[in-house]
Amino acid sequence: MDLERAAQAIRDGGLVVYPTETVYGLGADALESGAVEDVFERKGRDRSKPISLAVPRFETALEAGYIRASDRERAFAEEFLPGPVTLLCERLEPVPDVLTAGRDQVGIRVPDCEPALELLERADRPITATSANESGEPSARRVDEIADRVLEASVVVDGGETPGTESTVVDVSSETIHRRGAGADAIEAWLEGRQLSE
Repeated sequence: MDLERAAQAIRDGGLVVYPTETVYGLGADALESGAVEDVFERKGRDRSKPISLAVPRFETALEAGYIRASDRERAFAEEFLPGPVTLLCERLEPVPDVLTAGRDQVGIRVPDCEPALELLERADRPITATSANESGEPSARRVDEIADRVLEASVVVDGGETPGTESTVVDVSSETIHRRGAGADAIEAWLEGRQLSE
């Protein structure tokens, strides 16, 4: 796994296919508008659909001033991140409009996947967290399931087969689950203020 080459590609404004604990992701520098545009272009994704960003720790996004988070959002992050969850938070100035499709919130991912976390640490910047597939096609669990136009990304990090269940997208401020995915029942229980029995 050539993680250093992948990290350099991110820093150079290129694209990277990388594994997560959900599906394969397509990564680029999430703060660089041109790189984010390349992600949309490669996927054929509608520009009105926002893309999330991944960081190695939730605190990274707070300390770097990418987001503002309430005490409840911080408590949620402490409980569920890293993990297969996308947490919507208020975005701040460094996060470009193109990433969020002009919205006031940005999805934060902290993948529970060693190669993905190492890539984030080495790249030393947030990277886009969107599935490595053509828009409208199924998400890829293996590199050989990824369309050629997406695989033409700068670097492919092959981590074998991923679990395949996409992240749950949650807005803690409005107590809303926007997409049910991995761990959705536990997240729902947390939002309702009760614990699932063991």
